[in-house]
This record gives sequence, structure tokens and C-alpha cells, in this order.
Amino acid sequence: MPRTPTKDDKFSFGLWTVGWPGADPFGVATRPVLDPWEYSDKLAELGAWGITFHDNDVFPFDADDATRERICTQLKDATDKAGLVIEMVTTNTFSHPVFKDGGLTANDRSVRRFGLRKVLRAVDLAAEMGADTFVMWGGREGSEYDGSKDLYAALERYKEGLDTVAGYIKSKDYDLRIALEPKPNEPRGDIFLPTAGHALALIAELEHGDIVGLNPETGHEQMANLNYTHGLAQALFSDKLFHIDLNGQRGLKYDQDLVFGHGDLISAFFTVDLLENGFAGSPDAPRYTGPKHFDYKPSRTEYLDGVWESAAACMSMYLMLAEKAKAFRADSRVQEAMAYSGITELARPTLGEGESVESLLAADEPFDADEAGKRDCGFVALQQLAMEHLIG
Repeated sequence: MPRTPTKDDKFSFGLWTVGWPGADPFGVATRPVLDPWEYSDKLAELGAWGITFHDNDVFPFDADDATRERICTQLKDATDKAGLVIEMVTTNTFSHPVFKDGGLTANDRSVRRFGLRKVLRAVDLAAEMGADTFVMWGGREGSEYDGSKDLYAALERYKEGLDTVAGYIKSKDYDLRIALEPKPNEPRGDIFLPTAGHALALIAELEHGDIVGLNPETGHEQMANLNYTHGLAQALFSDKLFHIDLNGQRGLKYDQDLVFGHGDLISAFFTVDLLENGFAGSPDAPRYTGPKHFDYKPSRTEYLDGVWESAAACMSMYLMLAEKAKAFRADSRVQEAMAYSGITELARPTLGEGESVESLLAADEPFDADEAGKRDCGFVALQQLAMEHLIG
């Protein structure tokens, strides 16, 4: 049995996760919708550290200022009383029909101006709630038809929007960073910034890119047949891993949002191994120390008890995998296998200190390519040791 979660684990949940009532394109809701503070109270009982929310997870899209203030104050009071942190706030620019062609990249300029105001108000809300991350998922920023967009202009407008929001955060002296959340498709046929690499490329073009990073999600990477752990590593390499979303996904399907570890279990193991233990041969490389945020959905087949069981399962799966990952790294057989496989040697620079290209070309280094090609890399044996720790 895994240990009970504690606040030190920094587990957090989006209110839209446990609060999803089970409606999908083919069927109506299978569960009632509770007040936001009811979800937060129950998550605190289960051992969660924090919560996150979109603006319209908490108050209606058309709420007036008084209603917005009343509901947000009640939620903040409830989370404070429960000992929960509101660690991230975001905005919904995808549900209302006005955003059917995007918020920051809609062809209609008036929609873009409305969307930008909505985002900026949500930034103010995030600061009010004490959040330190503002995630931006551009779920409607994209197209179905290639001829429907001036793609250069769309990227310019995306850049303009992000720089406006980041510049506003700086002007208000908010202790906030923006985290972009890549996804390849769904609900749009093709979403802009579909991968971590696409997002990093746009961030590099921003005036205020120093406070803009990434929020990679397990399912968003795996539904495009990409490797989530590699995505996390790329973000860490660029010092841009600001937040993470954990869930489960089984291959090239729609975004399943399963309990973390209930999809590709081997991938989940190595994700936790990286998060808990860092890079095997690079001890000085950046480490992720932020929240372990679960962006999953309780199965539509479950009622309210099943909601809480699934939330507990997310934390339990992470803790079990963390125990196994630590035992894996501590195993002397694994350490020997890593050394044999040359994993630690990969961290050694290919060129010597101060070595020039000319010196490299002139070096007289006997090397037998045929003999080197016969070398057993030992990767299968190393993977089998991981499997022993995972399921043995």
C-alpha cells in the first residue's frame, strides 16, 4: 500500500477535473455539479495540497462583478480554511460560441479584443487568489481548413496576445508566470502550437518570453504519438518547465484524460523517475520542483463516490511509482547496467575542454568502426530491470 499523500507532495487538481459531470458529445451528464468549495473541501480531505481553476469553472461566463466577487471570495475562504493553495488560475476561451474561431487568433478583431480583455481579467483574478502560474491552453486557436487562416498573421496575433498579457503581468508587478499548454488537435482539427517544440519556438520570439514557459500534459503528447518524458526533458533543458499536467492516455485516440498511470504505465514510470530522481547522468541539470497537477476526468461511468476514488487513485499511482522509481535508481544492478550502457558517459562533452575543430580533425585516435558496431548497448537488460521494479 502506498503512503497517504501529504502537503509536501504538492498534489493539485483542477476544479474542472473532479467537477466534470460526465457530459460528452454523445450523452448528457451522469453526475450533478457541486459548488466549487465542495470539491476543494473533499480534495483537502484526500490529502491534496492545492487546486486550480478556469474563471468560468467558478462563476458564470456572464456574471456581473458583484457575483464574481462573491463567489471567488467564498472559494478563497473555503480553500484557506481547508489549508489548500490556489496554485494556478487560467481562463476559458474555448467553451462559449464567441470563441469558435479562437480567442487570441480569431479572424474577427473584435473577438480578439474581447478575448484579450477576458484573459487580462483572469490574470487579475490569479493574482488575487495568490496563484503563481497562469496557464494558457489555446484549444480553439487553430483551424480545420488550411485556407481559412493567414497563418503568418495568426502567429503574429498569438505573439502579440502573449506579449500583451506578459507585459501586463510585469506592469502590475504580479508574481506570476505564464505556462503555455500544447495540444495537437481536439477540439480544433489543428491547434496552433501543437507540441512543446512549437511553443518554445514562439516563446523565443517574444519580448517578454522570460516569464513564459510550458505546461506539458501527458495525454496531449501521447495522443500525437510523442513521448511525454522527452517533452518534459526538452522543457527542463530550456529552463521552461513551469507547470505540468498528469493524466493517463492509451495511444492515438481522443484525449482520454484517464487517471494518471491508467494509460501507458511504463511511460508513467519513467515520467515519475525523471520528476523524482532527475536526469541519470546529469546531476546538475535543472529539476522540476513545482506542483504535481492532475488534469484528468473521472470516468463517466462513476457517480460521486467514484469521483473521489479516482482523485485518490491519481495520487496513489504517483506515490507507488515514486517508490518504485527510487528503488530502481538505488539498485546496484541498475547502476551497473547504466554504467555499462554508457548513460553517464553521455554527459561528458564530445570535444575536450578548449579543443578546436581543427584539433578534432587532426587527432590520431585509433577506432575500429566494425568492432564498435558489435558492441552490446545493454538497453534491453536495463529496461528489463525497470520492469522488474515496476511490476515484479
